[in-house]
Amino acid sequence: MTEDRSDRVPSVVTDPEDFQAVLDKLNKIDEKVEFVNSEVAQRIGKKVGRDIGILYGAVAGIIMFLLYVLFLAPMLGI
Repeated sequence: MTEDRSDRVPSVVTDPEDFQAVLDKLNKIDEKVEFVNSEVAQRIGKKVGRDIGILYGAVAGIIMFLLYVLFLAPMLGI
């Protein structure tokens, strides 16, 4: 009568101090990764904001030019 041991999960006993040290290192790495990700996201946000600002400025300039050409210039006789 042999037991089938393939369904057992292996277990490992570690020293709590070593385990805590590894967790501390992982937490520091996680903080660094989050910081870098937030910096990258902020940089992308600045680029998108700049591009949207350029587009809004161009649209506003075109509208002002059209208003001048279509309405103000004929009124002034230019």
